[in-house]
Amino acid sequence: MIFATGKAAWAAKLLVLGTLGVGACNEMYGDVMGDGGVTAEMLVGAGGDHANWISHGRTYDEQRFSPLDQVNAENVGELDLAWYADMDTARGQEATPLVMDGKLYLTTAWSKVKAFDAATGKPLWDYDPEVPGETGVKVCCDVVNRGLAAWGNSLFLGTLDGRLVSLDRDTGEVQWEVVTVDQSMAYSITGAPRVIDGKVIIGNGGAEFGVRGYVAAYDAADGSELWRFYTVPDGNEGGESPQYLQDAAETWNTEVLRSSDSIGGGGTVWDSMAYDPELDLLYFGVGNGSPWNQAYRSPGEDGTGEGDNLYLSSIVAIRPDTGEYVWHYQTTPGETWDYTATQHIILADMEVDGEKRKVLMQAPKNGFFYVLDRETGEFISAEEYIPQNWAERIDESGRPIFNPEARIDKTGQPALVMPGPLGGHNWHPMAYHPGEGLVYIPAFEAASVYAPEENWKPDVARGFNVGFNLGAGDLPPDLGIRKEVYGTVKGKLMAWDPVAQEARWVVEHAGPWNGGLLATGGGLVFQGNSSSEFAAYNAGSGEKLWSFGAQTGVVAPPMTYTVNGEQYVAVLAGWGGAYAITADGHLVNDQGPVRNISRLLVFKLGGEAELPEMRELVNLPLDPPPSRASAEEIALGKEKYARYCAVCHAPAAVGSTVLPDLRRSGTLGNARSWEAVVHEGILKDNGMVSFADSLSKEEVQAIRAYVIARANEDKALEEATAAEAEQVARR
Repeated sequence: MIFATGKAAWAAKLLVLGTLGVGACNEMYGDVMGDGGVTAEMLVGAGGDHANWISHGRTYDEQRFSPLDQVNAENVGELDLAWYADMDTARGQEATPLVMDGKLYLTTAWSKVKAFDAATGKPLWDYDPEVPGETGVKVCCDVVNRGLAAWGNSLFLGTLDGRLVSLDRDTGEVQWEVVTVDQSMAYSITGAPRVIDGKVIIGNGGAEFGVRGYVAAYDAADGSELWRFYTVPDGNEGGESPQYLQDAAETWNTEVLRSSDSIGGGGTVWDSMAYDPELDLLYFGVGNGSPWNQAYRSPGEDGTGEGDNLYLSSIVAIRPDTGEYVWHYQTTPGETWDYTATQHIILADMEVDGEKRKVLMQAPKNGFFYVLDRETGEFISAEEYIPQNWAERIDESGRPIFNPEARIDKTGQPALVMPGPLGGHNWHPMAYHPGEGLVYIPAFEAASVYAPEENWKPDVARGFNVGFNLGAGDLPPDLGIRKEVYGTVKGKLMAWDPVAQEARWVVEHAGPWNGGLLATGGGLVFQGNSSSEFAAYNAGSGEKLWSFGAQTGVVAPPMTYTVNGEQYVAVLAGWGGAYAITADGHLVNDQGPVRNISRLLVFKLGGEAELPEMRELVNLPLDPPPSRASAEEIALGKEKYARYCAVCHAPAAVGSTVLPDLRRSGTLGNARSWEAVVHEGILKDNGMVSFADSLSKEEVQAIRAYVIARANEDKALEEATAAEAEQVARR
């Protein structure tokens, strides 16, 4: 259902100015892009096109800043819903819409694409790539998609199952599609492509499951592959290999890379990219190792982790025409904690120590905010933006001084490390306000227990291949302990001064996993949050100036555009992503259940649309069968659950609201039904594939026994808590 209001006004027609010091002109911006559609000139000059949003971060520098100021700090209180559109998927929504010539284009979960009239919300077309449901098991962090790229009159989509698809922008018809990955392996695509001079550039994900990462370029005209840049060696580097891979091989145990125990090395390029057209450099972030535990991935002679393992957790600069390596900077040498450098990259020009510098900025998972010279890769500065304990500091050369106790790959002992694998900042885009000189960070505080998994062996058929026991940090059925732990997990909106390397102001959120950001010329910063709210803050002070009840958690970043001279602010709402499915459900819902009601929400001053009344959330009671299994069977079930189930159904079987809570499963009381789902895969079209290649029938039943035991523990805790509350009420 769609509601819309709008008034005709005037069409904006202004000259386009360059970005990053490169001038470019369009005839006009607003309603006329020309018969040829999006051009290189338009993409380079997108900073001056205030009306449209034609690339993922609006401009190649990925600042996510719009000069639009019709909606501003003085009148944002008058902002209200102009129209909305319900989505047909109930999974995480992470996309940034594109807007061109008064039409809005977006992607949703399961890689679907929809087009709307940007002023009224009228549906124009939709496209479903029909990704097989069973693909969901190959994805670490929900079946999400972050957006599209545009070139000419085409849109480009990366699908969850690894295809790159070209669509006609006017009709949604497929022009061509190519498979960019080995689909027999657990590769996936969740990130948005980028286009540079007719080359569509896309990476992939899958490092938790055992793949070798790369980024590749394809011809926008026909989809032919133009170049491929591998981020890690395969152990067979010789004189014919690119020099950068020969250099990388020196930092790995190449015998393991070549062996049957190798699972690819990881290093996937699953999200961030930025481009400087003046320097002609494409920058991208590289992900974690496969497996995480370096002692298994690249052991030294003593069996502990060894080597920097280039180019894991690195920012890499290449030539977009050829894929030629130019420079790299590694944020976390020899990473072993899932500390990716795939987080949002922002380019800006700023004065540092009295000198004008072309800089690259990133707040990766590891908790430090980095400023680099983007021309040379030279390290400028780094300071922690959230509390962390894996490193004492970053030294003058840009290399971390490790905390020895945090190097579990070397000690072989469990350790509580901050941040955990979700990082101090995850995929959610930051924003940079050039007038304020501030970077806005959707930050996250949470530690995690890392415990090496003894006698670990890779399993490329199913399950996480990380080399750690993912159940080591499960919380006991003790309300006091749970509440104490929940209090340490925090979400923040931080305004960060990248020159002083300190926070200017901080907004404390009720919980973590809050949305991406947008900064505007109206002195505003927009962000959704996990409390089902979409809000605007004063860009200079952090004061909350406006909010809207979204009825669902909002993790996607907002964007803004104009049609007929009227400014709109849009955000794709819908709870989901890694935290929503992999965190303890009690923690996720500590401030109240976070629901997924997937919608595009579009606002303007004086908007008159209203959301329908939200239906009551009905949660099935905990009513498990009695727990009669032996302690040994339950222990086996816990071990297998941690490796094969927890990533989707949450630690300790405490699910939240996005995927089924197995403690409440209708199959829990019937061994045969449970086996049909888990071992035989009768629900594979819904994403629940067969685990027969990894788990025996006895192990499947052990998992069931463990879930039954956990459900009984939590049921007893709920009953005891209710009885205690009743006693208190009677006093």
